Amino acid sequence: MEQEFSFNLGPVVIGLSLLTTWGIMLVIAAIAWASTRHLQLLPNSLQSVVESIVEAIDGAILSVAPDHGRQILPLIATLWLFLIVANLVGLIPGLHSPTRDLSITSALAVIVFFSVHWFGIKTQGFKKYLHHYLLPSPILLPFHIISEFTRTLALAVRLFGNMMSLEIAAMLVLLVAGFLAPIPILMLHIIEALVQAYIFGMLALIYLAGAIQSQQLNS
Repeated sequence: MEQEFSFNLGPVVIGLSLLTTWGIMLVIAAIAWASTRHLQLLPNSLQSVVESIVEAIDGAILSVAPDHGRQILPLIATLWLFLIVANLVGLIPGLHSPTRDLSITSALAVIVFFSVHWFGIKTQGFKKYLHHYLLPSPILLPFHIISEFTRTLALAVRLFGNMMSLEIAAMLVLLVAGFLAPIPILMLHIIEALVQAYIFGMLALIYLAGAIQSQQLNS
C-alpha cells in the first residue's frame, strides 16, 4: 500500500491532506485578491467569472434564507468554493482530495457546528436562541441536543465516505481497464465531486438558516 507523505512539526503530524488544504486556501485567497484588487464597472474576464460565481451562490442562499443572506454569504461561499476545489484536486496526478481524509471533513463539520450556534445567538440573542431547544416541549431537549451532534457527525462521515469510495472506485477501474476508459471515469469524478460539494454546502446552509430563523418558525 502506498504510504502518504507526512512529517512532524514538533508534536504535530503534517500530512499531505493538510498541505493540500493549505495550498487550496492559498490559491482561493490569491484568486480572490487578484479579482478584487482593481474592481471595474466594465469587469475583465477574471472579475466577470468571480462575480458570476458569487451571484449564483448568493441566489442559492437567498432562496433558503432571504432575510439573512448577506450575513451568511461569506461563510457559505467560502465553504462551497473550498469543497469544489478540494473535491476536484484529486484529479491532479500525485494528489488526493483532502476531503477523503476524515480529519479534514471533521474539521469542516465542526466549523459548521459552531457557526450555526454563533449565527443563531448573534441574530436572536442568547436566551431566545436557547429557548428554541425547549419547543414545542421541554421533554424534547435531550433529542434536540443529540440531533445537533449526530448531524455534525453525519456531515463529516458522509463527505469522507463518498470521496474515499469515489477515489478507490476510480483507482480500481483504472487498474482493471487500464487507460481504455479515462474519460468516463474523469466525468464520474467531476460530477460526483460537484454533487458532494453541493450537498455539504446546502446542508450547512439549511442548518444556518434554521438556527437564524428558529424563533420565527416556532413563534
